[in-house]
Amino acid sequence: MGREVTLNELEAAIAAGAHVVDVRENDEFEMGHVPNAHHIPLNEIPEALDRIPRDQQVWLVCKSGGRSMRACDYLEAQGFDVVSVAGGTDGWVASGRAVSMEPSK
Repeated sequence: MGREVTLNELEAAIAAGAHVVDVRENDEFEMGHVPNAHHIPLNEIPEALDRIPRDQQVWLVCKSGGRSMRACDYLEAQGFDVVSVAGGTDGWVASGRAVSMEPSK
């Protein structure tokens, strides 16, 4: 089963240039997301494997942690090095961290 990481670990990883994938739906992403996130809705992950790097760890985030864990389990089975962010975007926003409105990377 996929590994969960904390919001503090995500914040440090973003500062270090981590590859973050937001798996929420389009409308959720457009309302604000973790800075520098790449947007690939959960249901599009199987068709978007070529957009996910295999040469580095990928950080997966959703609303609260459920969808990102499903994506994490799936991508692990495909050979990716992935982690799921516990608390998700809701936790990120509630903690007072910066939220991005920029388009997907």
